[in-house]
Amino acid sequence: MGFAQATDGFETSNETIEIDRSSILVENVLSKEEQSALTPDEVYNSLAAGNERFVRSDLTARDHSIQIRESATGQYPKAIILSCVDSRIPVEDVFDKGIGDIFVARVAGNFINDDILGSMEFATKVAGAKLILVMGHENCGAIHAAIDGAELGHITKMLKNIQPAIEQSTKSEGPKSSKNRLFVHEVSENNVRHAMEMVVKESDLLRTMVENGEIGIKGAVYDMDTGVVNFIH
Repeated sequence: MGFAQATDGFETSNETIEIDRSSILVENVLSKEEQSALTPDEVYNSLAAGNERFVRSDLTARDHSIQIRESATGQYPKAIILSCVDSRIPVEDVFDKGIGDIFVARVAGNFINDDILGSMEFATKVAGAKLILVMGHENCGAIHAAIDGAELGHITKMLKNIQPAIEQSTKSEGPKSSKNRLFVHEVSENNVRHAMEMVVKESDLLRTMVENGEIGIKGAVYDMDTGVVNFIH
């Protein structure tokens, strides 16, 4: 991936001010050839390294205006990330990625359904992404609600998707409620694992790609207290 330099200007009410941006790196959007050369492990390492930069507040400088123009005619992202809808998880920033780098699918509780699977199939088989990452997070409201059996409109049906992870969580001591942080953490991890299992169970296409080494599948839980993404192995 290459870098370029840029200079911009903008107008005030009285004058045009030139901004020297020669010291700012502008990351080029990934090309098809660069995407094809990537391996799933390289993409995983790229996400892990990006998260380390995020935690250090050392994000890559990017010119989004240039990236918008560069990506207008095509996209060749590295990965598709399934995340919760939680507004406190800026997925691209969390992995220090820019326009054209990753697909992001979001649903409360980061569970798998037909629409998510179709999106993953498109991202990998059609658009060439090399990695599927399922990422849950600590203090997830959907996890809390599912544990406590919340009922409200369409939320009730949605939360049933998290029930398998609750049933699998038997190691934590104490009450099986959202007030038990250890239990909530266990459910969050098991919910990610269950989603990963569902990907290869429900999609013949994705399972075959994983078996052939064309793509990888990983899981993670994001810690909102620190910004650290803890990968599940």
